[in-house]
Amino acid sequence: MAQSEFNLDHEISWFVLPSYWAKIIVGLISCMCFANSYDGDFVFDDSEAIINNKDLRAETPLGDLWHHDFWGGKLSSNTSHKSYRPLTVLTFRLNYLFAGGFHPVGFHVINIILHCAISVLMVDVFSILLGGLQYSSKGRRLNLAPKASLLAASLFAVHPVHTECVAGIVGRADLLCALFFLLSFLGYCKAFRENKEENHFSILWVLASVLLGAIAMLCKEQGITVLGLNAIFDALVINKLNILELIQKVLHKDKSLENVGLFKKGLLFRITLLLSGGATMLCMRWRIMGTGPPAFTEVDNPASFADSLFVRAINYNYYYSLNAWLLLCPWWLCFDWSMGCIPLIKSVSDWRIIALAALWFCLIALICQALCSQDSQKRRILTLGLGFLIIPFLPASNLFFRVGFVVAERVIYLPSIGYCMLLTYGFSLLSKQAKKKKMLAAAVLGILLINVLRCVNRSNQWRSEEQLFRSALSVCPLNAKVHYNVGKNLADKGNQTAAIKYYREAVRLNPKYVHAMNNLGNILKERNELQEAEGLLSLAVQIQPDFAAAWMNLGIVQNSLRRFEEAEQSYWTAIKHRKKYPDCYYNLGRLYADLNRHIDALNAWRNATVLKPEHSLAWNNMIILLDNTGNLAQAEAVGREALELIPNDHSLMFSLANVLGKSQKYKESEALFLKAIKANPNAASYHGNLAVLYHRWGNLDLAKKHYEVSLKLDPAAPGTKENYSLLKRKLEQLQKKGNV
Repeated sequence: MAQSEFNLDHEISWFVLPSYWAKIIVGLISCMCFANSYDGDFVFDDSEAIINNKDLRAETPLGDLWHHDFWGGKLSSNTSHKSYRPLTVLTFRLNYLFAGGFHPVGFHVINIILHCAISVLMVDVFSILLGGLQYSSKGRRLNLAPKASLLAASLFAVHPVHTECVAGIVGRADLLCALFFLLSFLGYCKAFRENKEENHFSILWVLASVLLGAIAMLCKEQGITVLGLNAIFDALVINKLNILELIQKVLHKDKSLENVGLFKKGLLFRITLLLSGGATMLCMRWRIMGTGPPAFTEVDNPASFADSLFVRAINYNYYYSLNAWLLLCPWWLCFDWSMGCIPLIKSVSDWRIIALAALWFCLIALICQALCSQDSQKRRILTLGLGFLIIPFLPASNLFFRVGFVVAERVIYLPSIGYCMLLTYGFSLLSKQAKKKKMLAAAVLGILLINVLRCVNRSNQWRSEEQLFRSALSVCPLNAKVHYNVGKNLADKGNQTAAIKYYREAVRLNPKYVHAMNNLGNILKERNELQEAEGLLSLAVQIQPDFAAAWMNLGIVQNSLRRFEEAEQSYWTAIKHRKKYPDCYYNLGRLYADLNRHIDALNAWRNATVLKPEHSLAWNNMIILLDNTGNLAQAEAVGREALELIPNDHSLMFSLANVLGKSQKYKESEALFLKAIKANPNAASYHGNLAVLYHRWGNLDLAKKHYEVSLKLDPAAPGTKENYSLLKRKLEQLQKKGNV
């Protein structure tokens, strides 16, 4: 069995703790870093992946999860991002089921627990990677680097770059993937627990490792890379291969090649199992998702759309250097790095070339040491460290396929294992040379403390969209999406004036940002600045002709400008691009009602309710139109149908109560009015119309009471003053008659 040649712990001035205490400490500090995110909101991508994802709801068959992408769309759709993570979506569904709805606390708590569990597992993983793999005579694995593994696991547990995965609920995919990734690696190590003979290993554990790798891949795509790392670990640790020596012998066709160890201890057989497992996973995935590429746009990943191969290559490498910098100095963190946040490098005169040159200088230096060092332990640690740093990152590297982001902090959750391993090894080398080892240890403790504080601060920013979006303004001021999201958050809170400022800046930074144009146009429409709103929305549909929401909003503006034919054409264009668009049918119905095309209006609103049975406004407008045109029986039937579908909607109760009152069904009308008032006691019109009902019914005292309540709530209520005056005169007349 492979052993480490000397113990790294001899060179590290650090704590020596029993394994269980080390795991407790790592678990506690990992929890401490992110605990304040437990009561955060659903933020950013959580809305699409969770709140708007129908796959979380009980009415969606479980089998649909295996045919849908991460966002709940069909994998076969041309607009799908092809992110196939059914097991992650299943955990969201379980969260939703047990919480009884969309309550974010349960989602956040699970994420925190997962990170703690992963951090605890890292103690075992690092003890193997740094100290080697050796079992006692009783089959118990020995921790040959307790100090080094504790330090590396602590660095991993408190790394601020992990905040997005832990505090952002969508990061569950990365956490679950990492959990099964590590379990696959540890399972592969267990295959050699009973290795008393050179060629003996457990095929069951190797197969279990492949299965766990498949589960990791079903949580997130990166999971499959564990199979490659298991193969490298097998070659370096189990078979003690010297890669440089092997390459030289292959090139020189050396007859002693078989003595190198490639054909010993079943290495080729195990690698064949790993390759077969990986190929099977990829074939199954391609069969499910199809062979079509994911649908991304230039703003998602501008470098991948560059015409020049040089520009693509140079920018991809610059992105790699930015990821490396986030590992080294995780101070400037941002929820989104797209849309101009990182301008393209288009020439070698760009000073940012220095960053990618520095990256490759460091990588080449490490690779040379990993291959050429005479120290077998250094070769092993550096090769494994580089393997864990690079291989899990490959699916996000743009090398094999285009990805939908520029930089994403979540994708370096797994690569940070390699970084922490290399950093710990570097610390051990420094400790070996340093005279003041305690001072060096104090510096490392200081780094850990700074990282803890940064994690606490960053996870607090992830608790709400307002804090998250505003935190990005200083990091990525050129990112149009950051300004768009700040504006959207302000608009949702009713601060339209401030929202306009950020939407305008988003459009300035990205003149083709159609979503910002659409939202800005909406606000201007509500502020009756119709000409500018029309210009923005017209530009949006010109840039993106299939933008259904912009077509609908353009129709609303044109309707307000009394350009009815153009409005109708815009509505139908929106419906053409989005067949199931209930809000557009609703607005089309309003247009037809304004044009006195009552049948067309009713048909449009009926279409809206068919597509969205809970569309209260469409139901209400149907009842009111039928009421106003004297079709009381039909209005009553529609009202009852609506209340069966939306039984607690007070506006529907009010509209149906009006119809019943006109049909002289006073008792039933009174009951609905009172129920509506109970649900919304401050609606002046509810009290006013109930007073009219009592007035007709002859209950004058109750009529007087509700007229007075209505006028108190709205002194300028139309018609109520006149009706109240009529009632008072009638009461005075009755009083005079009584006195006579």
